[in-house]
Amino acid sequence: MAEHARFEKLVAKAKRNITETSPADAGAKLNSGEVIVDVRDKDEWDEGHIPGALHMSRGTIELDIEEKVPETNAMIICHCGGGGRSALAAESLQKMGYKNARSMAGGFKAWKAAGLPTTK
Repeated sequence: MAEHARFEKLVAKAKRNITETSPADAGAKLNSGEVIVDVRDKDEWDEGHIPGALHMSRGTIELDIEEKVPETNAMIICHCGGGGRSALAAESLQKMGYKNARSMAGGFKAWKAAGLPTTK
């Protein structure tokens, strides 16, 4: 994957600065007040997503987060397709003062592989 080498390096650096959560842990928290944010593009969201998740694409999450999740102490679990974009989003949210921003390891692919619920 040499064509993504710089992206992978950026993601690896972000992952050193954040906490990752497993899909099972994210699923267990689904109905307990934690916010799951899907940072994938709209076409990916439309193909299927986690029930109850908020959609804020990676390109706009920094603009949208304060309106949708104003509490900086809220537990926010970001996810994308495979875990890279969500790691970048979680790191960005931490820089914005969100103390409990996390990334879901393995993204939506890992969520589906674990047999967790999805919707359209």
